Amino acid sequence: MISLFLDTADKDITVAIFRENEQLLYVNEVNDNHLSERLLPLIDKSFKSLKMTVDEVDKIFVVNGPGSFTGVRIGVTVAKVIASSLKKDIVVISELEVLSTTFTEKKYVVPLIDARRDFVYGAMYDKKLNKVIKDEHILYSELIENIKLNYDLNDVEFVSHYDYESSIKPNIDISKIIKKHYSKKTMNPHKVIPNYLKKTEAEEKRVNRID
Repeated sequence: MISLFLDTADKDITVAIFRENEQLLYVNEVNDNHLSERLLPLIDKSFKSLKMTVDEVDKIFVVNGPGSFTGVRIGVTVAKVIASSLKKDIVVISELEVLSTTFTEKKYVVPLIDARRDFVYGAMYDKKLNKVIKDEHILYSELIENIKLNYDLNDVEFVSHYDYESSIKPNIDISKIIKKHYSKKTMNPHKVIPNYLKKTEAEEKRVNRID
């Protein structure tokens, strides 16, 4: 079985191709404002490098958030187009769980994505990628206080592309994600939606005007 993994939610574009649980290809590039133009050619190039075509894909894993609204939307849309055209289903993955695959000797990983205005998208996972604190949109200071109340900070590794105090840069291991979710129930691509964890600014402004 051939699987395609797509992640465009944060600062990097990640494309990976697996046969069963064996990683055949891993591409990681810096995300930018040309994502919509770059993603499909990058996927095509990735398959061609393996002398394969995207038609051989059996399952698609896509990160559906949280993170960049534009990045999440484009990644999910491309995954849905491919899945619909091939009549394949999709497995959705959290970007915070992806970041939590970063290796550490500590008991827990707290992935952080900058959500602006002192807010973050954050969570806590253990080494087996079990969720200890749910994914949420929260004030950075509030998340830290919640962790301090219940856990020893010496047991916690903070992981982020952004420069938070004591955080390390992500070094993700997609194979851990694939192995964990390989047998996860798939979704009809038409039912897959972005998981932003918050309203867009336009939606928030519209709600404020109504109030």
